[in-house]
Amino acid sequence: MNDTPPPAPSRRPARWLLPLAVLVVLGAAGYAGWHHWQQQQRDRAAQAQTTDVQLKGLEATVEALRRDQRATSQRLQDAAATNRVLRDEMLGLSQRSALLEENLTRLTESANQGRQAVQRDEAELLLTQAAQRLAFADDVEGARRLYAQAATALADLPDNEGLNLRQALVQERDALDALGTGPRVQALHRLDAVAQALQGLPSELPPSPAEAAAKPWWQSALAPFVDITPTRLNGPLTQAERAAADDALQLELTLARAAIERGDRSGRDAALNRVAHWAQRRWPDSPGLRAQHAELQALRKAPLQAESSVLGSTLQQLRSQTDRR
Repeated sequence: MNDTPPPAPSRRPARWLLPLAVLVVLGAAGYAGWHHWQQQQRDRAAQAQTTDVQLKGLEATVEALRRDQRATSQRLQDAAATNRVLRDEMLGLSQRSALLEENLTRLTESANQGRQAVQRDEAELLLTQAAQRLAFADDVEGARRLYAQAATALADLPDNEGLNLRQALVQERDALDALGTGPRVQALHRLDAVAQALQGLPSELPPSPAEAAAKPWWQSALAPFVDITPTRLNGPLTQAERAAADDALQLELTLARAAIERGDRSGRDAALNRVAHWAQRRWPDSPGLRAQHAELQALRKAPLQAESSVLGSTLQQLRSQTDRR
């Protein structure tokens, strides 16, 4: 049997497949593009929303920063105002401190001037007392103590006022030290030495060999019974006369001491003259009596008061400064 060849396939359906496929591809591509566009739109919307949120957050942040800035500016203004107030108060305190310092300085100067015035018055009083002690009582030791106290009072004075006073006071104290115990005390010691020496003189002197040989024979014969002495000479005194002479001599020595202590030159000289008179009557002439008589003559010329041009110079300078002030 002969095989019959199959009929050729129809080409018409294949013609529609290609356009269909193209449509499908275009639809798929359109869909894919639309989907992609939608995705982009959503992404853009999400991004816009995110951006909007971020902008709102930034605006909120900026607003917060502005509020903080305004608050900070307000605080700065308050701080500046406070600083101005504090600066004004500090200026006021500085001015008050300056006024207080000025007042304290004035008070200090016033206190120093008052203290210096008191010290000057104290020194003047001490020097015046020292001068009075020297003039009326010849108390050299008491004057030295007063001068030492016056030196302490003048030690704190400023150099422009106190230097000359201190130098003058040093010279015056040196002159006072040179006086020793003082003229009256020295005169009393000399008078006591004279009184003690007089008491050691012999009441009677034995006749010398020449005088014994020159006596007549009748005087030598009568000598055991009677001693004849010319009336123009001081003959030997009886015991009662010696006691009376000793009492008178002690009285005159006491009067001489009293006159020396009170600085009475005329009274001292009169008492020393009477002491010399009674000594001449009480003891016979001898070298010892003549030596004490010379000492009594020297005592009449001895000063009874400190004589120095330096003494009193500090008091004069101090009073001159006080008068100028």
